Amino acid sequence: MPDKFWKVHERKISKFFGGQRNPLSGSRSGHTAGDVIHPTLYVEVKSRKKFAVLELWKDTQEKAKKEGKIPIVALCEKNKKGFWILIKDEDYFKKELWNIARR
Repeated sequence: MPDKFWKVHERKISKFFGGQRNPLSGSRSGHTAGDVIHPTLYVEVKSRKKFAVLELWKDTQEKAKKEGKIPIVALCEKNKKGFWILIKDEDYFKKELWNIARR
């Protein structure tokens, strides 16, 4: 019997961050309540058929593609400090991105 959709993604994300998939649900594992066992990161993996925020990202991707650029969506909340950065995993490692990030 093949693995469930969400287990496959938990393994993939765990590998991406250099961790290990938490085999038990929540804090029952004794390691972490997160989906990934990692010494410094708390990773929660959500697998859905569709996410509303990804429609915004897809629109940004189309526009960026026309200009030959890396698509990134920055999410900000009114009256809150900081922001979230949404970027596709394959774009995360592009050299152009890290040249900008080091500034």
